[in-house]
Amino acid sequence: MVRRSPIVTGVVLAALAAIAFGVTTPVVTWAGRGLGPLTTAALLYAGAAVSALGFRVASRGSPAPIRRSDAGRLLLVAIAGAAIAPTLLAWGLQRAGATAGALLLNLEAVFTVLLARALYREPIGARVALAVAAMAAGGVALTVEAMGSGSWGLWGALAVAGATAAWALDNALTRPLAEREPLEVIIVKGGLGAAMTSTAAVAWGESLPSLGAGAALILCGATGYGMSLRLYMLAQRRVGAGRTGSVFALAPFVGAALAWLLGDRAAGPWTGVAVALFGVGVYLHVSERHTHAHVHPALDHDHVHRHDDDHHDHAHDPPVVGEHAHPHHHAALEHDHDHAPDVHHGHH
Repeated sequence: MVRRSPIVTGVVLAALAAIAFGVTTPVVTWAGRGLGPLTTAALLYAGAAVSALGFRVASRGSPAPIRRSDAGRLLLVAIAGAAIAPTLLAWGLQRAGATAGALLLNLEAVFTVLLARALYREPIGARVALAVAAMAAGGVALTVEAMGSGSWGLWGALAVAGATAAWALDNALTRPLAEREPLEVIIVKGGLGAAMTSTAAVAWGESLPSLGAGAALILCGATGYGMSLRLYMLAQRRVGAGRTGSVFALAPFVGAALAWLLGDRAAGPWTGVAVALFGVGVYLHVSERHTHAHVHPALDHDHVHRHDDDHHDHAHDPPVVGEHAHPHHHAALEHDHDHAPDVHHGHH
């Protein structure tokens, strides 16, 4: 049997998540004109929650539903990723522009890698460190260009950078939730985020959107914030928080390219420098391989798994195919294969 590399599978899932999110950035910039940032954020995550609820109702159950013990983490994820981050993004895009704003989203990968290292001890080798440095330099280049476009452009760039930091915290906090049913996580996260931002929008006196703008933002939320997050969490199961965040850095290029095609031609020479630096960083991450002999001690635990991943060879009667979850035992094992920082590979 041909074994599927978890890195390849995780990279593909993260890339699909990036595309789904990236195409929404210029649309959010257009649909959010004249709207308050809180209203924009509320519509985006309302779309994510409603679409996830629809898919969850249509599904046949979940092998790993969320648990009562996840409540505190889900609340923090909603505050950081579904309230603060989209509000900062919506405010910043209106001032930094679609192209520069999209490219600045690359900083999410930098913050995610650093937080994954700090919180989960995910390894940062020379290759990853060089990639992070290149992407951080790209963010500096865009900030320099924003400074030349006036104070609003600078503040817009800083707001988008703040959104990436909030989403990076969201990514890091979501890592343990990646073993749960993604649709349930999205329903709770999106619902809480939409409730918080819509309440704040009413209190702040923000105006209601037009029918067209509201529908566009809800659709963006369903695809770029709902479907994208589900793919993102599935990628995290396989390659960890840091590498998923790094591959997700493809999203800003997708958004910037679409913004350029739609007529946002405000990019200057520093934008070209930033594109090159971000491109180097993404390439270094995507082309990474990690393989060496390693030992797994005996372990009993319960998480989502499948039987073609070199770690789960226990029998079922009747046989089970695909992902499922139940308490299971791992005997001590030593082997050598391509792997990433998932639930079975926490060494550093």
